[in-house]
Amino acid sequence: MNRDFWAEAIGSFFLFCTVIGSGIMAEQLAGGNVAVALFGNTIATGAMLYVLIGMLGPLSGAHFNPAVTLVFRLRGDLTSGTALRLIAGQFAGGLPGVWAAHLMFARPILELSTKVRTGPGQWAGEFIATFGLVFVILGTLRHRPHGVPAAVALYIVAAYWFTSSTSFANPAITLARALTDTFAGIAPADVPAFIAAQLVGALAALLAGQVVFAADGAEA
Repeated sequence: MNRDFWAEAIGSFFLFCTVIGSGIMAEQLAGGNVAVALFGNTIATGAMLYVLIGMLGPLSGAHFNPAVTLVFRLRGDLTSGTALRLIAGQFAGGLPGVWAAHLMFARPILELSTKVRTGPGQWAGEFIATFGLVFVILGTLRHRPHGVPAAVALYIVAAYWFTSSTSFANPAITLARALTDTFAGIAPADVPAFIAAQLVGALAALLAGQVVFAADGAEA
């Protein structure tokens, strides 16, 4: 496998493990205070994103997200083969990240979430969260490429709090969260609508980016 596959796999492992593991730790320490638990989950995820994107961005783009990879394929920045390889890496590394979090916290390795996340408000939250994520990536790449790690990390930290869905904004991690009955989980039945909202949001951001970040009429 190419280095970009392994970069996406290892990055997704640590990102997914962080989302699930910090959620478990935060819930255990928060004493029933959901706001405190979400704050802990948020800070850990943002910090890990900053580290991973800064370290692995030069190797694979540090997508860790099929919606982001799809956008770059549609922009013509990736071949279909490369895009599929990156997405394969995201799943190959991300799902074991969930199981590693379960192992560390002495939970069953394999489980399904029972946490209901559904309804128009949640779907709107996922659309907006993913639109914003992709829009931030495209805009920062255009104007301040070295600022992408900080921009993405800070956006996700904010989006955890301003979106009703707590900003999954990632089809791969949405599927992974269905496999954990913890703070960060989502019931499997609610996954398809979340992913649909994420993909529509990503495509809308691609179109918006072509308009807002275009230079001399060229695509951003």
